[in-house]
Amino acid sequence: MDFVRAGEASGKVKQYLKKLGFKPEAVRRAAIAAYEAEMNVIIHATRGIMRVEISHDRIVILLEDEGPGISDIEQAMREGFSTAPEAIRELGFGAGMGLPNIKRCADEMDLRSVPGQGTRLKIIITNAQA
Repeated sequence: MDFVRAGEASGKVKQYLKKLGFKPEAVRRAAIAAYEAEMNVIIHATRGIMRVEISHDRIVILLEDEGPGISDIEQAMREGFSTAPEAIRELGFGAGMGLPNIKRCADEMDLRSVPGQGTRLKIIITNAQA
């Protein structure tokens, strides 16, 4: 787990969206969702990639990882549910709020996972351009 660089990708997303002049509320929501998703990859996966697609009025954040996958997505979406190891929780992560926070920030969210293979997450924020 690379906590040294944790938040780096989502921080770059935030900076770039601000530079492009997106609405502050859209930038805030995108940054929170990207950070929560990035942390999930760091905590749970062996590797992952984040891509961001930007159009004139929407932001799409795509994450794909190789990891244990999520066996019960409905359960994983519940506030407070976490499969993070105790050592991670002791660092202040893994409180089970990541996916619920992503859902709150997104206008659309698509989460797909294959246990033993990995997870794919698509986050869409609309009406984002100032």
